[in-house]
Amino acid sequence: MPRFSIIVPSHGVTGRLSQALDSVLGQSFGDLELIPVCDAPDAPAAEVAAGYAERDSRVTPVHSPPSAGLSGARNAGIRAATGTYLLFLDGDDLLLPGALAALDARLSETAGVDVLYAEHERAPWWEGEPTNPAAPLLAGAPKGAFAPADRPALTGVQLPAWSAVYRRAFLTERELAFPEGHFTDLGWGGLVTVAAERIAVLRRTVVRHRLRRQGSRLNLPGPHQHTLLDQVERVLTRAAERDLPAERTGPLFDQLFAVVLKTASRPERLLSGRRAFFRRAARLYRRHRPAGHRVPGGSLGVQHRLLAAGAYTAFRALRGANRAAGDAAGRLPRPHMLRTRLRYARDLRRPLDPNLAVYCAYWGRGYACNPAAIHAKARELAPHIRSVFLVEAGQEHAVPQDVEYAVIGSRRYWEVLARATYLFNNANFAEGVVKRPGSVHVQTQHGTPLKTMGVDQSTYPVVAAQSGSFAKLLGRVDRWDFNLSSNRHSTQMWERAFPGSYEHLEYGYPRNDVYYTATARDVARIRRELGIPEGRTAVLYAPTHRDHHTGFEPGLDLEAFCAAAGEDVVVLLRAHYFYDRGGVRGSDRIIDVTAHRSSEDVCLAADALVTDYSSIMFDYANLDRPIVVYADDWDVYRETRGVYFDLMAEPPGLVARTPEELAAVFRDGSYAGPEARALRTAFRERFCQFDDGRAAERVVRRVLLGEPPEAVPAVIPLAERIPAPAAATLVRS
Repeated sequence: MPRFSIIVPSHGVTGRLSQALDSVLGQSFGDLELIPVCDAPDAPAAEVAAGYAERDSRVTPVHSPPSAGLSGARNAGIRAATGTYLLFLDGDDLLLPGALAALDARLSETAGVDVLYAEHERAPWWEGEPTNPAAPLLAGAPKGAFAPADRPALTGVQLPAWSAVYRRAFLTERELAFPEGHFTDLGWGGLVTVAAERIAVLRRTVVRHRLRRQGSRLNLPGPHQHTLLDQVERVLTRAAERDLPAERTGPLFDQLFAVVLKTASRPERLLSGRRAFFRRAARLYRRHRPAGHRVPGGSLGVQHRLLAAGAYTAFRALRGANRAAGDAAGRLPRPHMLRTRLRYARDLRRPLDPNLAVYCAYWGRGYACNPAAIHAKARELAPHIRSVFLVEAGQEHAVPQDVEYAVIGSRRYWEVLARATYLFNNANFAEGVVKRPGSVHVQTQHGTPLKTMGVDQSTYPVVAAQSGSFAKLLGRVDRWDFNLSSNRHSTQMWERAFPGSYEHLEYGYPRNDVYYTATARDVARIRRELGIPEGRTAVLYAPTHRDHHTGFEPGLDLEAFCAAAGEDVVVLLRAHYFYDRGGVRGSDRIIDVTAHRSSEDVCLAADALVTDYSSIMFDYANLDRPIVVYADDWDVYRETRGVYFDLMAEPPGLVARTPEELAAVFRDGSYAGPEARALRTAFRERFCQFDDGRAAERVVRRVLLGEPPEAVPAVIPLAERIPAPAAATLVRS
C-alpha cells in the first residue's frame, strides 16, 4: 500500500497536464501512486497519461466522462486509490518540490489524523507575486493534532480540496464523496469538516495553484450559480444530523453564508432568478441559523439582517443597481485616419452580414495557406457566402483574378471587417479590429509548433524582446472562437501558448489537403513550372527563421552540397516567409523558390526535404517522402528559442550535424533507407493525425454551414490514406 495516492483530474487542461504529473513524479519522496483521471481512453489527456504509465509503474490512469464533472473525476480517483492518504491536484497545478516529504513527516508527527490542512500559493497566470491565502486561516492552530472543536473557525469551506491531505480510511468509513454539481469544493470541505474528529496543520506551501487566465468558472454568470445553495444546504443538513454544537456550527454557518452573500451582491453572476436565489437563501438562513448566533458587524451584518428578513428590495438597493461598466474606450477601433475611424464606428453599428466571410494569411502577404484552402472549399460547398481576401498594398497580384479582395488599411478593408460574420486568419487581425457579438473568428494557425509560441516565449529573452506586448497578444486571442489543430500535440501546445476560451477544431490543416488530392499529373506540372529538369532528384531545402540572426543566412553551402550529394541532385531553396527571397543566386542546380506563392506546390514537387527546425517538416511528412534534419546548431536554437520536444530524439528521418554528413546520406541513399522510413513512420503517426485531404470540408461544414460536430466527416485512418505520388524514384542504387 503506497503512502500517498495523488488524484489529478485532467479535463480541459491537457496542455499543462504533463507539468502537473512531472511535479509529482519528481518528488524526493517516492512512495506514491499517481492517478490521472481522463475523459475517455481516446481523449487527448489519456494519450499523455498513457505515456507516463508506460514509463512509470506508479502511474495508473482512470477514466471519468466529462458529464460527471470535477466531482465525478475525483470520486473515480478515490475509488481507484489504494494509498493510506489522498491528495488532490488540479491538472494545471504543481506539487512543489519537497511537498510529499514534508507531508509525510507531519503525518508521522500527528499520527492518525483524519485531515491535514496545508498552505498553498495562488500564482497569477501571467505576472505578479504569488499569494498564500491559507496562511492566515492556519495561523495560530495548535502545534499537534487537535479536535475540530478546539479551533472551530478552521473549516474546509475556505480551503480548496487540494490544500489538504485526507486519510483514505476516514473517507471510506464516513462514506464521503465529492458532491455533484458546481461548488463541489465548498460542499466537500464542509462535509469533511462536519465528519472529522482529529485534524492537524502543516505551515508550509505544498501546491502552486496556477490561476487560469479566464478566471474561475464559478465566477461566470449562469444558472449554475443557484447550485451554490444546494451545497450550502447539504453541509448544514449534515451538521444538523450530527447534532454539532452551536460553537462549531456558528463559524461554519458564517463562512457558508459569506459565500452566498458575495454571490447575491453580484448581479452579473445571476443573470436571471436573482429574487428566487435570495428568497431560497433566506429560508436556508432562518432554518439553519445556530442558537445564539451573533450577526457580524458593519455592512456584512446589515446584509445578514436583510437576508434573514427576506428583504430583497432593500438588499438590492444596498448593493447598488449601477455597477461600474467595463472600459469601453479600450475596445474602440483604431484606424489611423479620422474619417476612416468614424466610418468604421458607423459600420460597427450596422447589422452583421450573415453571408460575408473575410480571409487573411500571413498579415496580408497574399492568397495562401489554410485561409486560401478554406476559401476555395467554401466557394464549392457554400457558394452563398461572399468571400473577401485581405492583402497588403502592393500584393494585389498575389491574389487570383477571380478572388475578391480588399487592401489592408483601405476604407473597404474596415467596412468588410465591421460587417463580416465569419473571419479567418492564420495570424491575427489588426489591434483595432473589434470582435462583434455574433461574429465568428477562426484561427487557422500556419504550422505545428516545435519552437515555443505565444506566452511560452516569455522566458526566452531574445524572442520575448521581439514579440511585443503579450497582453495585447492575448487580447487578440480573446477574439478567437475556433482554433484549428492538425494533431493532438498542437492542441495541447496551443492551449498552453494561447490561453483562451476558444474551441479546438481537430480537423487537420486545410492547406495540407492537397497532399492527398494531388495527382501525378499535378506533380509533373508543378515541377515543369518550377524549372526542375527531368530525371533529377529535387531536394527542398527549407531552413527556419532564427531570432538571434538579423537576416536570412542559408546555413549551408548549397553548391558544395550539390557537388558532394550526387550529379542528379538539384536544390529547391525556400527561405522562411519573413524573407522575400532566399538571397542565394540561382544556378542550374539551385532553384530559389522562396517567392513562389504556394509552399504546398513546392513540397509536392520535391522528392525529399532537408530542413533544420522548420514546421514545414510536419506538413511534408503527409507525403511520406524522405526528410533529413540538418541540425548544425540545435543546442543554440533550443536555448535561445525554446522547443516543445527534443527533435533529436524523435526526428522525422535521419539527422545530420555537419555538411559532410548531410551530403553523405544522399550520396549513399540512406536518406531514403529503412532506418529513415522507420523514423518517418513514427513521426507521421504522431503528427499527421488529422490531415487526410478533407480538413477544409470539415471547417466549411462546421463553421459556414453550421453543421453539428457529429455530422462532420470523420478523419480517415492514417493507414488508409494515399499521399500524392513523388516524381523521382526514392531508392537509389
